[in-house]
This record gives sequence, C-alpha cells and structure tokens, in this order.
Amino acid sequence: MNDLGNVWKKCSACKKNILLGSVYYECSVSTCTSERTGYVFCSVACWETHVPGANHRSQAGAVEKFAPKTLESRRIIPTVASPQGKTTSSTMSHEVLVVVSKMKQYIRETSEFNTSEDVNQVISNMIRIACDRAVERAKAQGRKTVMAKDFSF
Repeated sequence: MNDLGNVWKKCSACKKNILLGSVYYECSVSTCTSERTGYVFCSVACWETHVPGANHRSQAGAVEKFAPKTLESRRIIPTVASPQGKTTSSTMSHEVLVVVSKMKQYIRETSEFNTSEDVNQVISNMIRIACDRAVERAKAQGRKTVMAKDFSF
C-alpha cells in the first residue's frame, strides 16, 4: 500500500516515514525541537541514536507525541520560484548556500572591496536558480544525476 499521501515527516535518524496521526518522539531538549532543527523520531531507538552526538548539557528524554491527523496541519515548507516560474518546495529556500567567509575573502583579495551582508542571500538565490536549471537539463537528458555539463553560464 502506498502511504506517501499520509506521510507527515521523515524520521531524523532512519528516514522512515512518520504517518499522519501516528506516534512519534521528540527530544526533550528545546534546541532539538526548534523550527530550524525540528528533529522527530519514529521510535525511542532512533531517538537514542541521536543523543550521543547531540552534546546535551542536561538530562534528555524522548517525549511521545502524535503527528497531526490531516494534511492541512502539516508544517508548510517554504517555496522558491524556479527560473521557469514553477514553484518548488525546499527546506533550504532561505538558507545561505555559500561559505560566506570564502566569498568575502575572494572579493577582498581580487578587488580590495568590502562585501555587504545582503550579498549572501543574493548569491544563494543565484545558486538555487542555477541548480534548478541544471536539474531541468539533467531531467531532459533522462538522467537522475546532475553533472557539471548541466551548469552553463
């Protein structure tokens, strides 16, 4: 049976689907449940795999919760407009996709100019657009692997 329409989120440890209305576990430490991290686990065993690398300062526990019962109550993932005007869904739509210190260093060394903070998002959006175009080129070639030749300037 295909449960893809009933998927709420994927387990942060094993990537197994957590279905709408099912039991899941969160870490009791607030930084693990923030909107940015949003760790969810399908079982206590998966939660336990998270604890050693999490460096929690306090006693951590697995908190049993229930996933929402309807699709409308799922967390909405931000969308980005692709170059073709299509809207794509990504949790990375607002993340900076470039090593800012390296970009600033390059600009400084090649021009002796400073770099404004708003450049970070502009460069990241340019990368997203280039990636979207490369994916479309790979798709048109019948591939599921994006290659260097799919990027053109």
